[in-house]
Amino acid sequence: MQNLIYFFIAIGLSMDAFSLSLAYGTNKPQKNKIIILSLLVGTFHYFMPYIGSMIGTHINFVVTKSNYIISLVFLIISFEMYKSRNEEKTGTLTNIFSLIIFSFTVSIDSFSVGIALGIQKINLKLAFLIFSIVSSLFTYIGLNIGNYLSTKYGKNAIYFGIIILILLAIKYLLL
Repeated sequence: MQNLIYFFIAIGLSMDAFSLSLAYGTNKPQKNKIIILSLLVGTFHYFMPYIGSMIGTHINFVVTKSNYIISLVFLIISFEMYKSRNEEKTGTLTNIFSLIIFSFTVSIDSFSVGIALGIQKINLKLAFLIFSIVSSLFTYIGLNIGNYLSTKYGKNAIYFGIIILILLAIKYLLL
């Protein structure tokens, strides 16, 4: 029963990764970047809640303030996507730094969940492993769907990605 709860938490935590992956997928990232990014997101979804569980409730106020920063990051990314919408490109995830920033941004929620789970002192390694696997899969699927939409709808698919980023920014702003 506990594993099923972890699975549903993992789905909730992976939704940001999925949404942002859809947006980035419209930029037609290369296959190797899709795989690397999916693995990085999974890795972050393992270690962020792990670190959160170790820190506990002492840092909970920092996590709530980070929502404004994440919202700003999403707005900046959506603006950059809009500004470069007519340029021919193979993806905005061009270097390891951008892949790490992406992975960190979509994994910050799992840090908060780690804090909450750390208080309960339960089998956390299994939970973190489930978070990692589900988020990797959601990222991989999201990037490929975004890529498909871009192929099918051409340059207009980027507007879909921009809208998703703006909605994510609003979501974090209102949390």
